[in-house]
Amino acid sequence: MLPDIDSLALFVRAAELRSLTLAAEAVHMSLGSASRRISLLEDRFKTVLFERTPRGVALTAAGASLLPFAKSLLVQMNQMQAEMTAHESGRKGALVVLANTSAMTESLPRELATFSRSHPEIRLSVEERWSAEIVRAIRAAEADVGIVIEGHRMDGLEILPYRTDDLALVLPLSHPLTALSDVAFQDALDYDIVSLEGASSLVGLLREQAMFIGKPVNLHGKVRSFEAVCKMVQAGFGIGVLPFQAADELATGIGLELRRLREPWARRRMLLCARKDRVPSKSLDLLLEHLSSGDLA
Repeated sequence: MLPDIDSLALFVRAAELRSLTLAAEAVHMSLGSASRRISLLEDRFKTVLFERTPRGVALTAAGASLLPFAKSLLVQMNQMQAEMTAHESGRKGALVVLANTSAMTESLPRELATFSRSHPEIRLSVEERWSAEIVRAIRAAEADVGIVIEGHRMDGLEILPYRTDDLALVLPLSHPLTALSDVAFQDALDYDIVSLEGASSLVGLLREQAMFIGKPVNLHGKVRSFEAVCKMVQAGFGIGVLPFQAADELATGIGLELRRLREPWARRRMLLCARKDRVPSKSLDLLLEHLSSGDLA
């Protein structure tokens, strides 16, 4: 008898989280049921898959050997389910797209709408997440394609260029920095900065660059959206740092000024990513070609 898919999915989740307790919680299963499933899996393969430690679980050599096979099988099952769901609804393909906030605020919605008009048989599901979360989700086969900011480990993923992303300061009209046509980041560090919450790649970049300059970065308020950053700046909580293209309409619409940062690192690349070992999909190939064919300047 072959091992069941649910047990393999639990095994993969436990291996990734290094905790059977957290894996059980993630799949809404009691710890006792999860432990029994792993025991049955080990009995099926006649070998121990995990070593139990005070901090959780660690893969044995056998478990490490099983992991890529289990992931590959789950990828194929995910793809099969998506295809069958699409046929049930009268469409031939179904793709899950995860995108960072910059892409969602800029050109991506328009590009996906254009793709859907050209390929009505392919159903798209789109979700906004932080770049680090997107990379993890693509690796785990929870989505087909991701759009992320460069700077994350991308081993095991196919990478294609997407767009560039220029960072700019968001300033009140009366702010001293509005007198400059462009601004050095070290000048911005003299003021409180309203930022996105800590999971964003932008916050990590700002902290890193402040460290290189040798000045502290005073993060004053942490919010989840570009619009919230602009509202906080408008209310007087500090200045903001956001992608110029995404913030332009938001900021000018409420009486704020934008000034591009002059440093080379402030021009970031956005990348498309998909699993290298994915099941061949004409629908996904068409979407990747469509998204990577735009103006990258």
